Amino acid sequence: MLMDWKIFTATFAAVFIAELADKTQLVGIAMASKSGKPVCVWLGSVCAYLIITAVTVFIGAVLGKHLKPELVRSTGALLFIIIGLLIFFEKI
Repeated sequence: MLMDWKIFTATFAAVFIAELADKTQLVGIAMASKSGKPVCVWLGSVCAYLIITAVTVFIGAVLGKHLKPELVRSTGALLFIIIGLLIFFEKI
């Protein structure tokens, strides 16, 4: 299996930009400042992100064999719109 650098770079860029200043980063800042142990916070964050990413990639690989990418993209977009509207109207 050869490394596909184009896919790697696109994935890295998308995740990096999506994760900037989100609630996960705010939790890391709060935990590191409160605990005074930034290395422990970093290791905990990396381990948690590693596991959740492995789970999502596995789910994506399984779904990718059974669903068309357009359906996954449309469903994801629809869910984001619904969640956004629920947040906007203070229902969640």
